[in-house]
Amino acid sequence: MNRPAYVPADTVWHLISMRPQGQHDTVRSAAARLGARTLALSPWRLQMRTDEETREQLNAARDYDRLVFTSPAAAEAAARLLPLAELRAGSLIAVGEGTARALRRRGATSVQAPARMDSEGLLALPAMQHLHGLRVALVTAPGGRGVIAAQVRERGAKLQRIDVYERVPLPVSKATIARLQALPTPYVVAVSSGEALQTVLPYLPPDLLQCWQQAAAVTASARLAELATELGFRNVSVAAGPLPGQLASAAHAALFPAAG
Repeated sequence: MNRPAYVPADTVWHLISMRPQGQHDTVRSAAARLGARTLALSPWRLQMRTDEETREQLNAARDYDRLVFTSPAAAEAAARLLPLAELRAGSLIAVGEGTARALRRRGATSVQAPARMDSEGLLALPAMQHLHGLRVALVTAPGGRGVIAAQVRERGAKLQRIDVYERVPLPVSKATIARLQALPTPYVVAVSSGEALQTVLPYLPPDLLQCWQQAAAVTASARLAELATELGFRNVSVAAGPLPGQLASAAHAALFPAAG
């Protein structure tokens, strides 16, 4: 994977964030510490589910052998339906440290999370190795994380998927397209969700899509890097993880290799 040409250290640069609506603040702060401005481009907003059916599903899973939470949003949504302190101690698995922190803030105890904060890292945890005959609940949202569900079933567990929130699509407006087209270089496209990237790209006019594909991109995992490459991105770097600080640091290093 190629690096973009060297950029002078005093250059003003931008980070394009595709996180859900209202969730760009941590990215903006992390980027600002490295001299970047953030352009927020949300493909969707998150809507928590509060219906009785979802509540009953989560309540029924309280005593499952494993409860796997796939995002901080899943932890927050579940906490609105059920006190997390009531969940079976030692059964809680988080996809990453951000999700683990969200669970602990809401009263959960004995949360396990992988150092590698993605689906593959979660599946490599000792607690996820011997699942034959166990009951596993996947606390998540529709779409995404298919790798976890498939592997849990393959390992012989009974899987219950509980969608505690959903992603409501937001069209990319003409005004946002104009802002993107006017955005000065250099900029870096931050990819923490393959679904988000695939949702946004069809909105981009051909000339803008080509600019994105030629710009630096940083991804939260090697799997996302492969996807970005398949979608035509030529200068892709893999961050140490999906946290805002990790993505911002990788973006800075991609543009300023001598400083990174």
